[in-house]
Amino acid sequence: MSILRRVTSPAELKGLSDEELGELADEIRRFLIEKVSRTGGHMGPNLGVVELTVALHAVFDSPKDPIVFDTSHQAYVHKILTGRAGGFDRLRSKGGLSGYTNRSESEHDWTESSHASAALSYADGLSRGFAIRGEAERTVVAVVGDGALTGGMCWEALNNIAEDERRNVVIVVNDNGRSYSPTIGGFAENLYRLRMLNTYDRVMEQGKSTLKSLGRVGQRTFEALHAFKEGVKSSVIPAEMFPELGMKNIGPVPGHDLGALIDAFRYARDYRGPIIVHTVTEKGRGYPPASTESDDFMHSSGPIDAATGRPIARSSRGFTDVFSAELVELGERRDDVVAITAAMAGPTGLEPFKARFPDRFVDVGIAEQHALTSAAGLALSGLHPVVALYATFLNRGFDQLAMDVGLLSQPVTIVLDRAGVTGTDGASHNGLWDMVIGSLVPGVRIAAPRDGRRLSELFREAVAVEDGPTIVRYPKGSLPEEIPAIDAAPDGVETIFDSSSEAPNGAPRVLLVSVGALAGEALGAAEALSAEGAAVTVVDPRWVAPVAESLGGLAAASDLVLTVEDGMARGGIGSQLSEWLAGRDIDVPVRHCAFPALFPEHMSRAELLAEVGLDAAGIAEAARRFLRPRFAAVSGARARR
Repeated sequence: MSILRRVTSPAELKGLSDEELGELADEIRRFLIEKVSRTGGHMGPNLGVVELTVALHAVFDSPKDPIVFDTSHQAYVHKILTGRAGGFDRLRSKGGLSGYTNRSESEHDWTESSHASAALSYADGLSRGFAIRGEAERTVVAVVGDGALTGGMCWEALNNIAEDERRNVVIVVNDNGRSYSPTIGGFAENLYRLRMLNTYDRVMEQGKSTLKSLGRVGQRTFEALHAFKEGVKSSVIPAEMFPELGMKNIGPVPGHDLGALIDAFRYARDYRGPIIVHTVTEKGRGYPPASTESDDFMHSSGPIDAATGRPIARSSRGFTDVFSAELVELGERRDDVVAITAAMAGPTGLEPFKARFPDRFVDVGIAEQHALTSAAGLALSGLHPVVALYATFLNRGFDQLAMDVGLLSQPVTIVLDRAGVTGTDGASHNGLWDMVIGSLVPGVRIAAPRDGRRLSELFREAVAVEDGPTIVRYPKGSLPEEIPAIDAAPDGVETIFDSSSEAPNGAPRVLLVSVGALAGEALGAAEALSAEGAAVTVVDPRWVAPVAESLGGLAAASDLVLTVEDGMARGGIGSQLSEWLAGRDIDVPVRHCAFPALFPEHMSRAELLAEVGLDAAGIAEAARRFLRPRFAAVSGARARR
């Protein structure tokens, strides 16, 4: 019987020999390749932390000792070791395992947000709470990637963790080698072995006391040795990762050597106070299609052929591809355009711009707040920055958008990929808040293209704005079929469906205000309502905030205004339209099809839209609920004729 099948909880690892732990790691790696190749998911990051996670659970006592994974996309191995291997056939599917840690799945999962650079703040709070409660025997483990250390929250948390030597916090830096400076060979290994010795700290303290007792000569000798030690440490451990925090740190530890990892984690567990364990891992370890993939080591993929690593279905052209091409063309025409990303150059489509204009490309790392304020500085210098982010990560930069970009009315264009529903990526990746928070900032203009052609048009219009910030947002996935306009108002509002001329006299008049890529669902609902006797007009504002003036006249001529948006209902585009109409004494009922106040579970985009009533059937039913009395009157009139 395989070892993996016998392990259903971390406690069972304590009784395994070193050889059995090694066999378990090999089995887990094969298991990951088999399962994730079928479902899609974060293959590379998890292959890189197999031994690290096995060692953590072999040494620490989860869930008594919380293990907090930063972003947690690398927590698949943790899920396997905590009894969830049987759920991997439905990874990231409706009702199946989340792609991240999830508190509803297991007591071993302490967090579930997939946003980076937060783990150390959780660890600070947990350890402080345990200290206040008198639970000094508990240790908090935070696993943080070297990339996440570019986020300011990490350093804010480290500043607090380092100040209190009473709290037991083990910070495991998972350094996958992509930003790690080379060590100095054998001497680094000897230093590592020395620091693993349990007697090391005691010897150092005794030596310090002895030397200092010898007066001036001893003091000078101690200072020289200390300077030598610090020089060695600076050579071995990159200064950009470990500044002088006053915290104990050990490593670099080979991240695929189970014996070395277990020794290091035992030392860290027994050490009293906060400590950093620097581990060096290889992303995609043990799977050539991942470990030799030069872009991101198969960071995240759809279903693939396990033997070759090639996608089973070729992806069609998406919104990101359209934006990417438009940005390069813009760069050719305007030498004042600068592109900025927060560690997402590939996923947001900036790689072609980077290759063509390397001097006008900036990657700030996982630091969205800094990205926005830096963009404001670029704009102040006379340039026009284009900041490309995932929509969900704009949440982090709200203060900077408001106070550093908006307040100064700077011409910064923010392009939000993965806006609205991302589906299988889960609750914290759905981009449901960008229209709410963006529209709260005075002077911000927000565009939501319904198809690829509209994206090209709206992006060009956005970068032409020079008196304030603009936002262009679009969803994940393939481009929908192009929907032509049948009429357009001077302010850009486009009519894409109108059955009013075909409706019977006295038919209820419905205005559907469709936001962005939900236009296809809005058209489906309009066709169904028209077939039932309603006079339906569907408009796409294109620029959804601020509210376009022409919507006032259209709304005043309607019996019902129904807004359709893939964002939060509270504070969304529908809410703004309601307030705008009320402020102009346009008294017409307004209803909203949008997300209720919830964090959506992971499932496909189509499943999630249907679940909250944002598919064609749900939109049509929302109109019917209000209009049923009018439909009945129209039907009665037809019968009498």
